[in-house]
Amino acid sequence: MRVVHIGKYYWPYQRGIETYLKTLAEGLGGRCETIVIVSNEDRETVEEEVNGVRVIRLKRAFKLAGTDFLFSLPAKLKELKPDIVHVHLPNPWAETAWKLAGRPGRLFVSFHSDIIRQKFLLFFYAPFHRAFLKQAEKIIVATPNHIEYSPFLSKLPPEKLAVVHYGLKKEEYASPSQEIIAEFKRKYAPYVFSVGQLVYYKGFDVLIKALAETKELDLLIAGVGPLLGKLKKQAADLGLADRVTFLGHIPQEELLAAYHGCEFFVLPSTFRSEAFGLVQLEAFLAGKAVVSTDLRSGVPYVNQNGVTGIVAPPGDAKALAGAMRSLHGDPELRSRMGEAGRQRALRDFSAEDMVEKTFRLYLGE
Repeated sequence: MRVVHIGKYYWPYQRGIETYLKTLAEGLGGRCETIVIVSNEDRETVEEEVNGVRVIRLKRAFKLAGTDFLFSLPAKLKELKPDIVHVHLPNPWAETAWKLAGRPGRLFVSFHSDIIRQKFLLFFYAPFHRAFLKQAEKIIVATPNHIEYSPFLSKLPPEKLAVVHYGLKKEEYASPSQEIIAEFKRKYAPYVFSVGQLVYYKGFDVLIKALAETKELDLLIAGVGPLLGKLKKQAADLGLADRVTFLGHIPQEELLAAYHGCEFFVLPSTFRSEAFGLVQLEAFLAGKAVVSTDLRSGVPYVNQNGVTGIVAPPGDAKALAGAMRSLHGDPELRSRMGEAGRQRALRDFSAEDMVEKTFRLYLGE
């Protein structure tokens, strides 16, 4: 069985969808012929093997409204003659290219998120989007919340939809060297940790405001993005320049050390573009409680309020600060929630289950 996945980007990009796609593609590799097609920002086509997965990075013609246009994609799909085409959304050009290629193979969709920001363009594209979804044999989502809160999925027949939790390979998140963890604690402790692109929907500005209402905690933020300068200025203006550290992109071992060394993890996202928050699972695997926000998405489904962490209203710096003070002031609560999160990650969000259930859907089971 030849399965062609169409995504936006692939490893070494380390955002949530890319991590999911890498984990899924590698897991499926022993069961079917797996090919991944994504965009190459370097504007040339490159084909390579990444951890046993055939990856085709197509030349990008241009980018518009967050979508990479790969004019060679329809021809490449025809050439590969797939048995299954698995499209990862949102990606309007992938939907269009599949149609232009003559609708090859059986169509499966991983619906990671609705299109949130481009509302004007979505108004015109919505009919085509609905038609594409109706042609899918199965639409896979990570949580039931994805279906409930989506204006597109909530109107589809239930039998077309399948909930398959995202999963992580626990062995890739084992505790790093104690020396690196100790170094983080020596330099920053006590600190809270957050990870993500420095973009509008991540809510780092709200997190920095919340930090101003706490006294004992430092904040470490890992990630890069266009808002770096603005966030640094905000921290300085609030007198927090010595308490907020922007780590940028850091190696995996240091990332794991930052998770293991923190008191707890914070995901302060403010918009439904944060559809799942895979970093919550990473924090769980490090045995850390999570503070997240009550978005109309999968985020509060993953982090169970009062069990694995605390869920606060999105955009509410005072509520976020209150949650942070509660965890900081109660080590026993942090420990109990962190262990509950670890057990939840191991039980409900394993890579093995994700791969197995997806493959069973391919088989029509």
